[in-house]
Amino acid sequence: MGLKHQRGVSLIGLLLLGTIGAFVLLMVFRTVPAITEYMALQRIVGVLATEGDNGASPAELRQSFSRRAQVDDVSSVAATDLDIVREGNQTVIEVDYERVVPMVANVSLLIEFHVSSRAR
Repeated sequence: MGLKHQRGVSLIGLLLLGTIGAFVLLMVFRTVPAITEYMALQRIVGVLATEGDNGASPAELRQSFSRRAQVDDVSSVAATDLDIVREGNQTVIEVDYERVVPMVANVSLLIEFHVSSRAR
């Protein structure tokens, strides 16, 4: 009879998979606050665009943003960072920003976000 080959994961393979899995989990846990802030900004920009469609001025929209950002704990974007324009009878609000998420030691993850009221 021939030799039987064992199947399965070796100890080295298991350790390697565990290390990769731990690093992926670390990345996910560290990026959750940035994603949560992005989702809050999407919601705020949508509400502000509706207010702008109802006649609010850019200055009023910036004040409203400041109040809402404080409530939702948005710190990466200030009211002055918002690009507010009127296109026909629609208010379009956009903002681009970056967020640096520290991972391990001097390794960081840079995430670039674009928030817009165009796709509402």
